[in-house]
Amino acid sequence: MSPAPSLGRLPERPVLPFSAVIATRLHFVRMNNPQQPNVKLSNDATYRESYANSVQMRVNIWDFFLVFGTLQQQTETNVEIRNFQGIYLSPQQAKALLGLLQQNIAGYESAFGEIKLDPRMAPQGPVH
Repeated sequence: MSPAPSLGRLPERPVLPFSAVIATRLHFVRMNNPQQPNVKLSNDATYRESYANSVQMRVNIWDFFLVFGTLQQQTETNVEIRNFQGIYLSPQQAKALLGLLQQNIAGYESAFGEIKLDPRMAPQGPVH
């Protein structure tokens, strides 16, 4: 008579070839597209709208940090930027925002013409 297995240990099982283990454990389930939730938008008590003509961005492995401000050019060589809001976005939200911006800019340009950028405002130097 063989001894009963101890409480902390399972009885021995026959060893199967690796391919047999994979074949016996894979179950393909048809995934349905999840139904979109009902979304209710509301404004928080601290909600505000502002105009920004300056956006600065810092990026690290965990998030994107957008700093919004207003740029005022005092003279040809003096520019003052007053930052008023910083927003952290996850990489996923930043990519979703990129898609929304691309879609809406394409629609805007098809309706009103190409948006031209001031070449002096192009990013310069290394990005850290």
